[in-house]
Amino acid sequence: MELWQIPVLFIAGALAGFLNVMAGGGSLLTVPVMVFMGLPGPVANGTNRIAILAQNLAAIATFRKRGLSQFRLSMSLAACALPGAIAGAMVGVQLEGLWFNRVLALIMIGVMLVMYFDPGNRPAQADHQPNTRQLWWGHILMVAAGFWGGFIQLGVGFIIMPILNRVMGFDLVRTNMHKVFIIAVYTVGALAVFASQLEMSWMIGLALAAGTVLGGYLGAHFTVSRGEQLIKWVLNAVLVVFVVKLLFFP
Repeated sequence: MELWQIPVLFIAGALAGFLNVMAGGGSLLTVPVMVFMGLPGPVANGTNRIAILAQNLAAIATFRKRGLSQFRLSMSLAACALPGAIAGAMVGVQLEGLWFNRVLALIMIGVMLVMYFDPGNRPAQADHQPNTRQLWWGHILMVAAGFWGGFIQLGVGFIIMPILNRVMGFDLVRTNMHKVFIIAVYTVGALAVFASQLEMSWMIGLALAAGTVLGGYLGAHFTVSRGEQLIKWVLNAVLVVFVVKLLFFP
């Protein structure tokens, strides 16, 4: 790793960490940066998990400090995502290229439609508790979300957020609270798979992680202090930007 790469990785990590906690899509910034620096796609995909883990641990600590935690439910959802993530990572170590761009763009368009144009869902209450049906569907769908997260990570927040918000009924603040915990847990499993199969670039990963810790802290802080309106604005803006980028500038 060259000296000039350290500040570039830190800045990219800070931006990505903030986006990932507030909405998602930060890995669409960090993975191309690492590929530009010469890392093969699968190695960049694996190395990115070091920063993802650090970012979400920082966000979990910040949410807890602000009085937001529900670790029992977060852990049960994460336990469902974990086996999917391990299976996805086993596929991800073989991944070459960015052929999945258009599929990911379609997923993002679907998320926008579900999150913003579904009149059948009233805004969630802060003290909402999911009923039995919501709990079952949330846990089942989390297996698929975990597979995508283990496989490529890019855009996984855009998949997890509708599950927590629309299927399980959480407001967007608590959606992000659960999201960062779930991703932190399954990332441990995915990182173990990548580390066992590939020669990871740990120095680049740690430089990136330093930035994502700052971004994760800021993302969690603004989630709690600014609430749903800021999350909706950031989520909508990020989705539009990345859909355009994936479809027209692959």
